[in-house]
Amino acid sequence: MDNLPGALGTSASLALRLGQTVFSSASLLFMCLNVDFYSYTSFCYLVTVMGLAIPWSLTLLVLSFLLLAAASSTASVTDLLHDAGRSYCPANLCSRYQLSAAMAFLCWSLSFASSLFNLWLLPSL
Repeated sequence: MDNLPGALGTSASLALRLGQTVFSSASLLFMCLNVDFYSYTSFCYLVTVMGLAIPWSLTLLVLSFLLLAAASSTASVTDLLHDAGRSYCPANLCSRYQLSAAMAFLCWSLSFASSLFNLWLLPSL
């Protein structure tokens, strides 16, 4: 069997899994630095999905869609809160939420790349 990029046991596969774990952990860390994240459903949703994405990186085919939805909703709610003014989202909180959403998007992109590599590998099995 050819040594395809992203195949199980290759350095590309390891790099994708490590990248997913790093970005998931960073997103979770940025979101949980503040205790007020539980006030909004989309922020709780992102924390829940990130908590699931870290230990179950092998099943990210289903979770990647949830991860994209959580990152998108968090980014849009953060943008709305930022536009609403300081009373809803102080500057340091909004920047943390934006960083968390950005890390979630990066995690999703690695998850998507991993899924594409696995689909590319599937016909050779």
